[in-house]
Amino acid sequence: MLSRLIPMLPVRHVPASVAFYGKLGFTVETRHEEWGWAMLRLGECRLMVDQSINVHPDAPRDPVLYLYPDDILEYHEAVRRSGLDIPDLEVTFYGMTEFRIDDPDGNRLWIGQNVSGAE
Repeated sequence: MLSRLIPMLPVRHVPASVAFYGKLGFTVETRHEEWGWAMLRLGECRLMVDQSINVHPDAPRDPVLYLYPDDILEYHEAVRRSGLDIPDLEVTFYGMTEFRIDDPDGNRLWIGQNVSGAE
């Protein structure tokens, strides 16, 4: 039911992070300076770096795991039927239909799909 998972790391400065991961062999797949966000790729591996999720830059940063179901509507309903109290789906400013939850230990999970077909 899930087709991929991409870690999203909160960073202080996207250009510095892009430069660092570039030295590890990652290239920029997509970048939005106005959001403070970039999707990096190395072969089949992808990694998002995002300064916008770092609300308090001097506090410890919490990563996000972004999960991509094949069908967000079906997956959302299945999770809701499982008994978890989850929020309604929302369409984000970046075009994803998603919901966000924390696991029992406070790890952040964002679950979404670009229903327009573009990635």
